[in-house]
Amino acid sequence: MKEELLSLTPQELTETMRALGEGAFRGRQVFSWLHKGASFEEMSNLPKALREALAGRYDAQPVSILDTVTSKLDGTVKLLYRLRDGHVVEGVLMRYHYGNTLCVSTQVGCRMGCAFCASTLEGCARSLTAGEMIGQIVCANALLASRGEQERVGNVVLMGSGEPLDNYDNVVRFLRLLREEDGLRIGMRSVSLSTCGLVPQMRRFAGEGLPVTLSLSLHAPNDAIRRRLMPVAKAYAMDEVLAACREYIDKTGRRAIVEYALVRGVNALPEHARELASRLRGMRVHVNLIPLNSVPERALMGVSEAEVAAFLGELRARNISATRRREMGDDIEGACGQLRRRYLQENRE
Repeated sequence: MKEELLSLTPQELTETMRALGEGAFRGRQVFSWLHKGASFEEMSNLPKALREALAGRYDAQPVSILDTVTSKLDGTVKLLYRLRDGHVVEGVLMRYHYGNTLCVSTQVGCRMGCAFCASTLEGCARSLTAGEMIGQIVCANALLASRGEQERVGNVVLMGSGEPLDNYDNVVRFLRLLREEDGLRIGMRSVSLSTCGLVPQMRRFAGEGLPVTLSLSLHAPNDAIRRRLMPVAKAYAMDEVLAACREYIDKTGRRAIVEYALVRGVNALPEHARELASRLRGMRVHVNLIPLNSVPERALMGVSEAEVAAFLGELRARNISATRRREMGDDIEGACGQLRRRYLQENRE
């Protein structure tokens, strides 16, 4: 398999070009072309000999779109990407009044084992490179252009398959590449990163100087319920996780998001809301309530709108900022991991 270039910084590409006998300025040129989704042949300001040399040794784009499904309800697009080694991952392109948001995967599958998530049912095959994460955005931008759209992806949520902080070095590299002037130029305040609560990595990430919005997948008001839903809770107690979240808020000055999937008969009663509010009191957070997409493989069921409203009311009565998450792509298997899982099942048969 050829090497990929999309994971490299402009400085690293400059060194690569120098090793090929080219001037330093070629590094910035190639970097810009790669982040526009160009093939080597399309890099028109490069000498033909250089384009041929690059094509013989490297892959310009490590990700391609295998399939897309577009919601008839709200225009949300579910993307199935193929990686160079044949693995597949998902993305979700969401259209808001403020622009296009892409949900990006960071691993092929996930090893965290959260009971309510389809991404983890097949385990984790491997982590994605920074270039494969960038490649998902490059593909989405190409799709938008092919549909006559003028606006590119402007917001990124690392909430696809995988635990971002379990792929720490590649995710940090991806975030630094994301804001490069000659690349996609997406600022950190337009990025959200979701974590199930890997405490050491959360503390380390707080010092990276990358002020993204941290989205903490909490999903429980206490340790007993959290251990039932999330194996990671056996390693890190809620007090530790929330302390690391407070540290991130303090160091970055950013409000954090607490993700809370409501599961019938498990964590969705008013008493659970009251306990959650007591845990979060005084924290600069917003609670995002997520009615569960039922996971029949785990015998977990979603809740009614009345149950959502009751839970929300208990939080707001205790001055906890909270909303019900807007549902998008309901008619196209919008929940993380479902399209990929169906593809894998069909291709085994």
